[in-house]
Amino acid sequence: MGPVIGYEMRMNVSDENLALAAAGGDGAAYQLLLSRVYDRLFGLCFRLTGSRAEAEDLTQDICLALPGKLSGYRAQAKVTTWLYRVAVNAATDRRRRQASYTRATDGWADWEMDRVQSAQEATEATAWLYRAMAELSPTLRDTLALVLDDVTHTEAADILGVSEGTISWRVAEAKKKLRALKAEEEDK
Repeated sequence: MGPVIGYEMRMNVSDENLALAAAGGDGAAYQLLLSRVYDRLFGLCFRLTGSRAEAEDLTQDICLALPGKLSGYRAQAKVTTWLYRVAVNAATDRRRRQASYTRATDGWADWEMDRVQSAQEATEATAWLYRAMAELSPTLRDTLALVLDDVTHTEAADILGVSEGTISWRVAEAKKKLRALKAEEEDK
C-alpha cells in the first residue's frame, strides 16, 4: 500500500490500514496510528509494570521498536490486539532482563571477594614457586621454566639439546624437590 495523503483528513481510515501503510514505510501513517493508540498502550504498560516511570520507559521502548515490528503485522488481528501482544512480550522481556540482572548482581560482592582472594592466592603461589625454583639446580630450573611457559616436552628437548625422556625425568624430579621444599616449609 503506497502513502495515503491526508490521513488527518481521513479519520475513517482503519488502524489496520494505517499499520499496513506504516509497515510499508509511510511515516504519516505511523504517526497517526501512534497518536491513536499511544494512550491505550501507555495504560497497558502502566498496568503491566505498576510504575509510571517503568511504564513510560516501556512505552518508549515499544514505540522505538514499533516501525521494525510493523513489518511483521499481517492484519490477521486488530492492530490493538497485535500491539497489546507486542507490549506484553516487551514487558515480559524487560522482567526477564531485570531478573537476570538481579541474579547476576546477587552475590556479586561474594564473587568479587572470592575473585580477589583467588588472585591473591595465585600471586602468593607464583611468588613461592619463583623462590622455590631458585633452590633447584640450573638444569632442573631451566627445564621447569620452559615447561611452565607452555613449551612441550618435545620442544624443550630441542631447545635444551637433550632427549624428551630427559625432559620428563627433569620435570618429575623438579616436582619432587618442590614438594619436599613445600613440606619442609609447612613443618616449620
